[in-house]
Amino acid sequence: MKKLKMTSAEMVARAKDRIEEIETADGIALVNDPDVVFIDIRDIRERQKLGFIPGSVHCPRGMIEFWVDPESPYFKEVFAEDKRFVFHCAAGWRSALTVAMLQDMGFEAAHLKDGFADWVEKGGPVETV
Repeated sequence: MKKLKMTSAEMVARAKDRIEEIETADGIALVNDPDVVFIDIRDIRERQKLGFIPGSVHCPRGMIEFWVDPESPYFKEVFAEDKRFVFHCAAGWRSALTVAMLQDMGFEAAHLKDGFADWVEKGGPVETV
């Protein structure tokens, strides 16, 4: 088996060292804040099966760079709003990598440190389809 230069766990750890992480309880406290937008980067099937944070915006992880870039033909206006953006995935790994990449682009964001699974476990509000 080919040895990688860096494992995915190492990539996540490096990302977490340089981004803003939000504890679950603090995220739950922000759910009704009109100045905060939660961005769900999980696969649409995860969102449909497990539910989602009320008011969250779904953004497929593969489109994030294009949706936040005002010069991209795929730009989404939600990312032009003067809001605080909090990204999340299931466990905080994908969102950590995503927020680090967005930070490199110059887009300010944070992520839920322990993801949607911890949100549910801690009693955060969840909507279903």
